[in-house]
Amino acid sequence: MQVQKQKSILHYPRLDTILMVEEALRKSKKELTKTQLWALLPKRMMYQTFQLILRYLEHSNKITFEGNKIIWIGSNRKLDAAVRKARRY
Repeated sequence: MQVQKQKSILHYPRLDTILMVEEALRKSKKELTKTQLWALLPKRMMYQTFQLILRYLEHSNKITFEGNKIIWIGSNRKLDAAVRKARRY
């Protein structure tokens, strides 16, 4: 087994930066690639910070990746209701 070195995080995102990325994804009418989303943001940030925000959003089940596209699933009421009704096996 190969142990992977953990990269040190140079800069953690502020809450307003995370919300800015969420809003851009939520308002987008289509699926975006990372590059398209990066260009769409109103202010610049370090790419490492951008990547960290995307990992956080994926971990918190607000986005998912389909190929190289980012899909917003954060506040889908129908999906939330279906998940609540689902049974565990």
